[in-house]
Amino acid sequence: MTHRPSGAEPLLRHAPQPMGGRAARDASGSGAMAAYPGQGFPGAGQAPGAPPAGPYPGAPYGQPPPGGPYGGGAAPGGPYGQPGPYGGPQPGPYGGAAPGGNAPPGVDPEAFSWFQAVDADHSGYISVKELKQALVNSNWSTFNDETCLLMINMFDKTRSGRIDVYGFAALLRFIQQWKNLFQQYDRDQSGSISFNELQQAFSQMGYNLSPQFSQLLLARYAQRSSNPSIQLDRFIQICMQLQSTTDAFREKDTGLVGNVRLSYEDFLTMVVTRMM
Repeated sequence: MTHRPSGAEPLLRHAPQPMGGRAARDASGSGAMAAYPGQGFPGAGQAPGAPPAGPYPGAPYGQPPPGGPYGGGAAPGGPYGQPGPYGGPQPGPYGGAAPGGNAPPGVDPEAFSWFQAVDADHSGYISVKELKQALVNSNWSTFNDETCLLMINMFDKTRSGRIDVYGFAALLRFIQQWKNLFQQYDRDQSGSISFNELQQAFSQMGYNLSPQFSQLLLARYAQRSSNPSIQLDRFIQICMQLQSTTDAFREKDTGLVGNVRLSYEDFLTMVVTRMM
C-alpha cells in the first residue's frame, strides 16, 4: 500500500480514485456541492443530510442559511470537482490515465473503469462486500458495514442487494458530494470531524441540536481516543440517518411545533421503516 501523508483523503483501493483529492468548491471557496442525485433518498431533490427548511425563522428543525444549506449552486468541473485541501490523487491506479474501456451509454468512462476494478468477481454488479473492500477513510480504515449497506440500498433499484454500473456511477457522485461537504466542515484539514466541527456542521445544515447530542454521536461512532473524531463513513451514516428520522418525525409533527405524541407501535414503525 502506498504511503499517504497525514490528513490524506479517502479513496477507492486498486482503482482510479473518485474520492481522492478533488473536492469540488465554488469560486468563493464556500464548498458548494453539485446537484444531489437523489435516487432512493428521503427528501429527494435536496442536498444530502439537509433537513427541510422550517416555514418560519426559529422553526423547531432550524432554518438553513441564505442560499441553501450548502452555499448555493453546483460545483464547477462536474461531479468529480477540482483539487481540494488534502492534495490530489493520481489520475489512474498506477499514475497513468484511467482507461475508459467500452463504457455503457450514459456512464462516465472513468466511473466505468472504477466499476470494473471494484467488481472483483466480474459479476457485473457491486455487492456490499465489494464496496466495503474498495472504500477507505483518510486513516486507511475501511468503510463500515452499515454505511456501505445504506448506500447500496439507496441505489439498488432491483432490491437484490447489489448495484449495477449505473447505480455505481450515481453512488460515486453521491460519495463525492459527501466528501466535498466533509472537507468543508473539516476546517483544520485533519481528515476527520471533531466535536466542534460536528456542531458547526449541524448548525450550518439547519439542525438545532444540543452539544450533548453531538457528544453522544461521538461516543457512539468515533474511534476511542483522547480527541475523538468522525471519519467520512460515519459522517455519511450519521447525516443520512439524521435526515431520515427527521423526515419521519416531521410527518407526525403536522403543526411543526417540535413535539409529537407517539404510541409504542408508531415509534417502532418509525424505527423499522427509517433506520433498518
